[in-house]
Amino acid sequence: MKENFLWGTATASYQCEGGWNEGGRVPSLWDIFLHKNNLENGNVASDHYHQYKEDIRLMKEGGHNTYRFSLAWPRIIKNLQGEVNQEGINFYHNVIDECLANGIEPFITLFHWDLPQYLEEIGGWASREVVAAFEHYAAIVFKEYGDKVTYWTTFNEPRYYVFSGYKIGNYPPAIDDTQLTIQASFYMMLANAKAVKQYREMGQNGKIGIVHSYSPIFGIDDSLETKIAMRNADNYFNNWILDTAILGEIPVDMLGRLHEKYDLSFMKTDDFKTIKENTVEFVGLNYYARALIRPYSGGETILRINNSGAEGRGTSKVVVKNWFEQVWDPTSEFTEWDTEIYPQGLYEGIMMAYRKYGIPIYITENGIGMYEDITVESIRDEKRIEFLNDHIDAIQRAVEEGADVRGYYIWSTMDLYSWKNGHDKRYGLVAIDFENDCKRKPKASYYWYKQVCESNGKTIERKREYDSNFVSL
Repeated sequence: MKENFLWGTATASYQCEGGWNEGGRVPSLWDIFLHKNNLENGNVASDHYHQYKEDIRLMKEGGHNTYRFSLAWPRIIKNLQGEVNQEGINFYHNVIDECLANGIEPFITLFHWDLPQYLEEIGGWASREVVAAFEHYAAIVFKEYGDKVTYWTTFNEPRYYVFSGYKIGNYPPAIDDTQLTIQASFYMMLANAKAVKQYREMGQNGKIGIVHSYSPIFGIDDSLETKIAMRNADNYFNNWILDTAILGEIPVDMLGRLHEKYDLSFMKTDDFKTIKENTVEFVGLNYYARALIRPYSGGETILRINNSGAEGRGTSKVVVKNWFEQVWDPTSEFTEWDTEIYPQGLYEGIMMAYRKYGIPIYITENGIGMYEDITVESIRDEKRIEFLNDHIDAIQRAVEEGADVRGYYIWSTMDLYSWKNGHDKRYGLVAIDFENDCKRKPKASYYWYKQVCESNGKTIERKREYDSNFVSL
């Protein structure tokens, strides 16, 4: 990789911190939703709130030169009036300072899904009021940490967050309402533009981007019908985030189709101007799998996600009525959570994104969730090592072909709470004993990645050229 390439791992505040009612933190929509429904929660998670110094020490000893993490909005802003919680401000100063003291570059996300409950109660992201609240929050954060932090991202995976909460309904607020899905999608992208504008007006010296849940689009053949379905799928999965944030343009064909059935009058002329004039400087791509697409063949919309692991294996299904269907390659390998293992999709996805947008790319999440026995003396996670090796190899191939990729973050630093998947879905390079004071134990992949980081990727085993029977965009 190029000199100064960022090698690190990633977490999210709700998934790793714990301390849910400590240090002046107020409840998030996840706290309320999980407690009300008596579901497994992140009250303790990985206890990063109390053990962050050990975690950062492990990062340093593991060869990291960067750490991607998010700030908890409920830990920083107390209420609708925008009152600042100084204990929360101080906590993140401590985390950032600990990173810098250990030679680790902080790579910070403003919003990784833990919306304060007081904002959820006024409509959440489907309300324009939350855009203004996000602006206020961003201004506080930029002022506090701007002289220490070079890399900022506004949102983590706005598409996944909105669709899961407002349309699929498996995440809070757990509803199925297409009109509210459209509103929340638009307001998050408007908030992204307003935060970018604010960052630049404040004279910050760093760089600001956005992180997207990236699903490169592949088709089952090169027929016209499939190409139309692929375009619809690309709008659904990718373009309304990437085109909007990078080009400042919401896909007009998508808006046209939505306008036929839904009320778009909440989108104001000044909003489009703000979005156009305030685009990001880089993009973070979270890659887990591609989307293989065929033309829509009939029936109602189905958006079913496997949050049950092995018990629900094979239950995931995505059909968007009159738009497209996602299908599964029977020759591929899948995780217990129905995620296809397809490194070629990362290589081709990087090339697609770089050819289209031409801005710096960071692979901000990539990893594999597995069931693991962490009680053994040595955790030999060879499957994870193979997965990571093949995906880093895919990045190296894209870089060799001219793509400007500047960093790679494994999901995740340590085992953590994986939303509705609970704690059994383990992604970490460091094991967490959730039953025993969250004690840390590095896995084989931790030591393997240390060599990758310290060699700047030279220890990666190179693979043969890819071969595919499917059509990519």
